[in-house]
Amino acid sequence: MFSNTIKETIKKSLLIGGSSALLLTGVLPGAFISAEAAAPEIDAEAYLTLDFETGQILQGADVDTPRGIASMTKMIVEYIVFEEIEAGNLNWDTEITISDYAYKISQNYSLSNVALRNGGTYSLEELYEAMAIYSANGATIAIAEHIEGTEPDFVNRMRETVESFGISDATLFNSTGLNNSDLQGVIYPGSSETDENIMSARSIAKIANRIITDYPEILETASIPKKTFRPDTIDAVDMTNWNWMLEGLLREREGVDGLKTGTTEFAGSTFTGTAINNDRRLITVVMDSGDDNVTRFIETDKLMDYGFDNFKTENVTDQWKDVYEYEPLTVVNGREQSVNFETSESLDMLLALEHSVEENITYTIEWNKDIVSEEGVEAPFDAGMELGRLVVNYDGNENGYLEGEGQNSVPLVTSDAIDRANVFIRFWNWLGVQIESITNRF
Repeated sequence: MFSNTIKETIKKSLLIGGSSALLLTGVLPGAFISAEAAAPEIDAEAYLTLDFETGQILQGADVDTPRGIASMTKMIVEYIVFEEIEAGNLNWDTEITISDYAYKISQNYSLSNVALRNGGTYSLEELYEAMAIYSANGATIAIAEHIEGTEPDFVNRMRETVESFGISDATLFNSTGLNNSDLQGVIYPGSSETDENIMSARSIAKIANRIITDYPEILETASIPKKTFRPDTIDAVDMTNWNWMLEGLLREREGVDGLKTGTTEFAGSTFTGTAINNDRRLITVVMDSGDDNVTRFIETDKLMDYGFDNFKTENVTDQWKDVYEYEPLTVVNGREQSVNFETSESLDMLLALEHSVEENITYTIEWNKDIVSEEGVEAPFDAGMELGRLVVNYDGNENGYLEGEGQNSVPLVTSDAIDRANVFIRFWNWLGVQIESITNRF
């Protein structure tokens, strides 16, 4: 049953908050350990390190300020390509005809490009590889036009896509990430001649996370260090991946298999990286990093070292009843007077090496007030009925989670089924409550 203290806490929550959740907190006695392994200084205006499995942001700075994303934009194009393939609208052999606009952009050798022939046809696979490996802008526009008819219509698709990911801070004007001034006057309606795509480091990480989750095969191309576009033809171009952390390139790091660089004067040098080590995957984002094309990889190396070397995976739900002041719930009008409750699944978190579950974890219960009142829970109900959620709070996780609240909680469910009591038992239960109430007055 509820203790008087717990009942009073619930009553106050109902009276004061009136929200959909009731909050109770338990903490194991003892001081928190504040010492942490020193996070590295990062030369970037914004950055983050994301643990792919748990969704924890292990290190970050200015993660929610929209900034220029340059060619990291092309990750959205890549996602849409895989959507279209999955829907059966495209396949890798689909032939794409090059428009006058895509042709003109492809001839600008001050930008990243493979030269395309005006009116020529290329397979989707050829253009996709040029985009994903070499960040070819003309190839990107050709893909966008083929899918939606025009680049502005494709930008509308991009906007819808990122909104479906829960991203609200993106401003997108083109498919390439170029400044509008590079697009020879073919710009999104209502945009200016110098507009450029922007979003936050968190939002870029969301895109990378969705790509790897939904279409992990994207890494097969993203991880290619070098490839020749149209080999053995007069149009052949030797493409070296702009991600210099791949095998055999300037800043090679073992385990790196993606994902996308971007560089413009407005955005600076940017990079979304990903690597796997001992079955753990990290996603990193650096924005406006250094004044050259190398610093972004040096800083990404630091983020990956810190993320891989300074955290341990711990099950943080096994011990919650020892930490939380647990008592069974009172059952109202049931054949039993109380019911136990438990988590329906376990939850792993990454803790700093010097931290522990006992000293750095607190638990909060968010009861569903439509099911759990200050009196308890009304019978009848089945085993496994969800009563609310156990929220696990880690005092060393100051950067939170990629998706905000929700990734650090698990459902709380009833351990047993309890039938409703018959009318005679309910009457005696009611009478007992009345007698207890009268007794408490004296």
